[in-house]
Amino acid sequence: MFGDSTEFLTRRNTPFVPPNFTISELRKAIPPELHKKSTIRGLWIGARSVAFVAAFYYCGTKIDSVTPVIAASLRLSPLSTSLLRFTLWISYWFWQGIGMAGLWCYAHEAGHGTISDSSLLNNTLGYILHTVLLTPYFAWRSTHRAHHKAVGSMERDENYVPALRSGLSLRPDHVKGQESPPQNHRQEFDYNEVFEDTPIVVLGKMLIMQLLGLQMYFVANTMGSPSYPKGTNHFSPLSPLFRRSERLGILASDIGLIFMGYLLWQYTERVGLSVFTKMYFVPYLLSNHWIVLITFLHHCDPTLPHYRKKEWSFVRGALGTVDRPIMGFIGRVFFHNVSHDHVAHHLFSSIPFYNQPKVTEHLKVVLGKHYNYDPTPCFRALYRSFTECAFVEDEGDIIFYKNTKGEAVRFLEGDGSSR
Repeated sequence: MFGDSTEFLTRRNTPFVPPNFTISELRKAIPPELHKKSTIRGLWIGARSVAFVAAFYYCGTKIDSVTPVIAASLRLSPLSTSLLRFTLWISYWFWQGIGMAGLWCYAHEAGHGTISDSSLLNNTLGYILHTVLLTPYFAWRSTHRAHHKAVGSMERDENYVPALRSGLSLRPDHVKGQESPPQNHRQEFDYNEVFEDTPIVVLGKMLIMQLLGLQMYFVANTMGSPSYPKGTNHFSPLSPLFRRSERLGILASDIGLIFMGYLLWQYTERVGLSVFTKMYFVPYLLSNHWIVLITFLHHCDPTLPHYRKKEWSFVRGALGTVDRPIMGFIGRVFFHNVSHDHVAHHLFSSIPFYNQPKVTEHLKVVLGKHYNYDPTPCFRALYRSFTECAFVEDEGDIIFYKNTKGEAVRFLEGDGSSR
């Protein structure tokens, strides 16, 4: 549960050789029928996801009324009754958080146009579901598509762009013409004063990222590309994130969120703040956790490279992601293969999500050692990436994350250090 997978350890201990596949070469490995979309199948899977959330909600409404009945039949003490009620609420929050994250992932697929050949149907479904989950659909769709076009690029990617050594005001390890300071002094000056990596501090930062990271990205472009000016957000039609032709969509997203806010306010007025918090807000935060967990672990791994202009290509960027079987079968059913088959998703995002497992199997044959997979338990992987993906160097065309001690865990073949 707390160890790294064999796949991760093998990758870490294998010098990196940049892949040189072409997208045409990879496309030839995919049977044409896997590109075809079935509107009926896409809608059925969406209906199933909505049904899960509705069923969980219904069960949640019965917790407070059914608990005394169960307690009486089992002759539980008041303390045991309270523990039973709390256990039932924990169960509801867990499953509803997963269910809501599943709706978000389904809307994400709608944003890629994989539900149907009809753009109107895709956008209608994505807009409604993302709005219910307080996500600005058209704004997010725009930046997410830009992310897909430039994943792994230090200059052009939209999400999880690594911090630079200079951006963190870290002194270079070696200053030309000057003797390096003692190791202990260098680490204390360069790293420990910048990275407060005591367990309690790390836990606090992780909780903030997991529960609020998605909204922080929308509101302030947190963990987005540093190339945008301060104040960049997903709600202003004039934001530098968007083209002029996208402004009406951004306004539509904002109007939808305002209307959803009004519905939630009316709901709270009717049932009370406590019920709103238990039935919607806590699962909403937990759904954010799963969304951030999945996206963060896809693109932040100490063994995977980032590229600068000279070495970046679309295929190299897509192959710089990793497939993770998060939550196993549950993740496949609720998250619609987005975590299990993320490499295939980045290479061929227009292929329906329900065909991506087969796409992955075909790609693995062609990619060989360049296919990245990591079954490390997700919370272990989260802690590992959070502490080991601290920054990258300002120089070099193919670079790897360094940790909070200024150390990289993987290097280019024939090189003794990350570039």
